[in-house]
Amino acid sequence: MEKEIVNRVANSKLKTFDLEDLYPSEERKQIDIKDWLLEGIVLQEKKFRAAVEAHNWETYSGAYVAVHCSTDAIIPSWAYMLVTTKLQPYATQVILGELSDIDTILYNQLIEKLPVDEYKDLPVIIKGCANKPVPESAYVAIVQKLQPVVKSLMFGEACSSVPLYKKRKT
Repeated sequence: MEKEIVNRVANSKLKTFDLEDLYPSEERKQIDIKDWLLEGIVLQEKKFRAAVEAHNWETYSGAYVAVHCSTDAIIPSWAYMLVTTKLQPYATQVILGELSDIDTILYNQLIEKLPVDEYKDLPVIIKGCANKPVPESAYVAIVQKLQPVVKSLMFGEACSSVPLYKKRKT
């Protein structure tokens, strides 16, 4: 007589948390203001303002936008602020930094607001192997968010997880 195969993972209280599920789908764009500087390093206010005015800001509609300068130029704060005033009506969010910084900032914001009541006193596995660009900092942030409420934390997949934390029995 054959024994029935039982899926113990499906029948367990184990909850999987996938950071990819939080990934905002909006486009990410970058503005490098070096193109508006003399020889890429000197900001001349009049020419800079003219370049900002002439730029097509509508191309950033609905996008997350990173504003930065890729050269070692010394940029006054007002220059980034001016660019932000032009982006504000169009962009979903503007950050000062590089394109890769957008996801770090977005994940930190999303994780901070994340309700975690459904994970209370449960074993939780934080899924690895992302197809989307989930920053390493998001894994650190989700551990800090979940650890105070969960029974245990693991990383990976149910079939091959790495234990991270287990609440002590009191």
